[in-house]
Formats: sequence, structure tokens, C-alpha cells
Amino acid sequence: MCDLLCALSTATGGPTLFAKNSDRPTGEAQVMEWLPPRVDEAVTRATHVELPAHPEATFGVVGIRPAWGWGLEHGVNEAGVAAGNATIYTTLDPRPAPDALTGMDIVRLVLERSPDAERAVSLMAELLATVGQGGSGHEGSRRPYWSSFLIADPHDAFVVETSGNAGAVEEVVDVRAISNRTTIAAFTAEHAHPRQPVATLVQPRLDASCRVLDQRPVTVESLMAHLRSHDGGDDGWTVCMHVTEPGSEEETTSSLVAELPVGGPPIVHLLLGSPCQGTYRQITVANGQAPTLD
Repeated sequence: MCDLLCALSTATGGPTLFAKNSDRPTGEAQVMEWLPPRVDEAVTRATHVELPAHPEATFGVVGIRPAWGWGLEHGVNEAGVAAGNATIYTTLDPRPAPDALTGMDIVRLVLERSPDAERAVSLMAELLATVGQGGSGHEGSRRPYWSSFLIADPHDAFVVETSGNAGAVEEVVDVRAISNRTTIAAFTAEHAHPRQPVATLVQPRLDASCRVLDQRPVTVESLMAHLRSHDGGDDGWTVCMHVTEPGSEEETTSSLVAELPVGGPPIVHLLLGSPCQGTYRQITVANGQAPTLD
């Protein structure tokens, strides 16, 4: 479970804003890290598969990931691109799919290799076509999934929804929120799973995000307050999530709000753990300079 939001400058009166809560299994260790620029002269080992050498220098990225995995739940690169993913369920069962890239792997790859959001979207399409999507997103159990992605930069933002290697793209106009359901109309009509309990577990959170984006201007403070809130559901299925029912133990394990200004370095506010109990740290991602994360 995850909730993502973005607001372009038309809605903020300033920089593009991007925000995400990452909901993971209770007790799963998370890592906040700086991934410095590099050249992959040999193969790169992602979570489940190897990728061929990449001779071009990557962008430095600040991100957060589960400690056991290679990919990122969400992050921001030094070029001002922010990205994150959320699990979605479609009519295509992900369990028989061979191991390939997880949604988190795709987030990391597009952040490391994309100078802007438009290039990130085209790279996603290339990765889906050449490497594919598949493999468990959880340690110790086989729980594969398909992903919805939100990608933003100082000028543009896009939603990408996937089912296996198929995908759909929608450009963001003004503001956008996504959660754990399909939201692109044509993609939903073709791929949405008819039995996913979106009405009770997902739609209330998505509606709460949309209400926040309707309040202008959208600000860093309003997004942080939203990510800390328990709006959007009952029994712990809220934006700041604490689900304790047997078999459904999940909680918000990290949170990020990014400011993506035109002509300046991105400013990232992030924390590990539950936003309702923590304090965001502010980090400026300056070109060529490693931020301090300890």
C-alpha cells in the first residue's frame, strides 16, 4: 500500500511538489541512502536479475529502500526528477511471471538514468519491453505485483500504470494523486481487477489525497500534514497506515516530500518510520555533492 501526490507550479505558486508514503510489512528494515554517480562497466545486479553494462554516468540519487532489496520505494535525483511506485492489481496474475525487475528496481533505474520526467517515462517503456517486470517485492515470500508510477520534474509530471509488460501513460495537468488502484480511464477499463477491494481499502485514501490537492496553494506543509494524517479509512487503512489485523500487518515505514524548483537544486524532506511519529529531515541535493544522511 502506498499513496503518492504531485502538484505542478500552477497549483503551488512555486516549485513542483512531489510526495509519497511507503507502506511496507511491519518491522521491515528501511535504508535511507545517497547513491553517487557511477558508470556500470560490468553487469548490474538488481533485486532478482542482472542488467547489462551501462556506459553512461548515472545521476546521483537520494532514496529509501527496503534493506533486503536493490530498488527504491521513492527518491529524487540531482537533476530534479522524483519518482515512486505503488502496487496495483489487474486481471493479469503476476505470480506466474518469471523473475525480472520489481517496481522498486524500475524506480531506481529511471532516477539513476533520467535527466527529466519525459525521459524517465520512455526508459520505463524500454525496460518493460527488454527486461520485463516480475519477482517478489517482499523478503521471505513470493509476493510479486504490478506497479503504478508517479514521476515528476520541475516542469512536468506523468502517471504510468502497468500490467506485466503492458503500460499506459497519462500526463499530469496541475495536480495528481495515485494509490493502490488503476486511475487512467482507458487502462482501467481494460486491466482493472474486478475483485480488488478498492472501495474500502484504497478509494478513501485516494479521495483524501485529492481533497488536499484541491486546497490552493498546495504547500510542503499541507503535504506533510496529509502524509501524517489518519484520513482515508478505518482499522488502520489510512494515509499514515497502521494495519494490525491478522494477515494484514502493514505500516507506513518511510515518507518523502520533494521540492523541485526550476533552475535550482531539489530539496528533499524525508523520514524513516511513521510520519505521525517522526520529524522530516531536509536535504538539498546539489549537483556533484553527496548530502549527509546520518
